[in-house]
Amino acid sequence: MLKMKCIAIDDEPIALQQLVSYCKKIPFLELVAECLSAYEAFQILDNESIDLMFVDINMPDLSGMDFVKMLVQKPMLIFTTAYSKYATEGFKVDALDYLLKPISFEDFSRSAIKAHTQFELLQKKDTVPVTIEDGSNYLFIKSEYKYIRIHLDEILYIEGMKEYIRIHLRHKNPVMTLISLSSLENTLPRDRFMRVHRSFIINLQGFISVERYRILFENNTLIPVSDSYKELFQRYLDKNILGK
Repeated sequence: MLKMKCIAIDDEPIALQQLVSYCKKIPFLELVAECLSAYEAFQILDNESIDLMFVDINMPDLSGMDFVKMLVQKPMLIFTTAYSKYATEGFKVDALDYLLKPISFEDFSRSAIKAHTQFELLQKKDTVPVTIEDGSNYLFIKSEYKYIRIHLDEILYIEGMKEYIRIHLRHKNPVMTLISLSSLENTLPRDRFMRVHRSFIINLQGFISVERYRILFENNTLIPVSDSYKELFQRYLDKNILGK
């Protein structure tokens, strides 16, 4: 059975210890750290490869929601909170699940199994490559045993996450599949898509604005242009900008 590295984040010591206890009871979860703040979690993510996070939303100084929005590369995410009003907002940042306190072990197990099922699917090596037919405006991917056709104009940006990618779409939920970002980069038409960061490829027609090499999209996501891609991106801007 494949194990998932996870962390638990909650500013309440009792709630945190409950999460820790539950994690230790699930054989496929490997608890890497328990954090009393989002700032502690940042340090863990800088040094460890994490597959899953259990994150409390309502924390002082830096909320769980704001913490997640700040991450460039996001592990799978399960939110925990005492307030049901946060559920909708949680799914806007691609949370896999939402646990309402007090959390029962049954509910925790259900969420953990859901995460592990997705994790195992993403680890399988039989996923066919993403393909685009010559002259086509569509790409075809395999995701969760289904073949999905995605119009290129629907894509906002593509996020690389270890061995798989997450394709962020206009007005639709993201789609994930097992392929490297570099492999996909070689498949996409270069006049329409550009890699701007080791973790991101953007649709050149999909962003709203650029300020100080930070690219804003309609879902309010900001993607940084890393130093190694700034020259290429700047050439694109210089070629297409009006009113210099």
